[in-house]
Parts: sequence; structure tokens; C-alpha cells
Amino acid sequence: MTVIDPMKLMTTISVSEDVKEKLLRVASELQLKLGRRVDLNEALSFLVDQREKNPQLLEEACSPMIGAKEAIEELERERKVDETRLERKISGRRQRPD
Repeated sequence: MTVIDPMKLMTTISVSEDVKEKLLRVASELQLKLGRRVDLNEALSFLVDQREKNPQLLEEACSPMIGAKEAIEELERERKVDETRLERKISGRRQRPD
């Protein structure tokens, strides 16, 4: 289970569709390797850490692997479920009277 430190502030970044797909691929490969859900923040952190240690690993992490397409599709489905759940939660807060 990933624990997010409440003291760390989160921010939003914009990436192109092709970069998003590559990032999803990295996240899905990490998910397969670790046997647990991996969010995009963890995937980015992994890439940055590996880039600092060994630049060639970044290139390897972005190359296709067997089963990657299915893992990406599953990650995208789960991400949509998460986004829908978050939207419902946010919408519920907006509708409540203060």
C-alpha cells in the first residue's frame, strides 16, 4: 500500500498524449513487476530516480514489453474508475450546504 505524506503538496502537470501513453506504459510495467497498483506519481518518481542512477534504464523502461498493452488497458480502465469516484466525491461536496 502506498502512503502519501500529507505534508507533500501535489500539483498538476500537462503532458502530450504520447508522453502520457509512455508514462502509463512505465506505470503498468512497474505494476506488473511490483504486483500492486502504481500511480503516475510513483512512475514519474521511478523514472527520475533511475535517470539519476543510470540514464539507459529510462530508455529501457519506455520500450515495449510482452503483456504491456493489456496492462496499459487495465491501468487506463482503473484510472477512469478512480477519476469517476473522485468526481462523485467532489460533486457531493459541492452539493452539500455549508
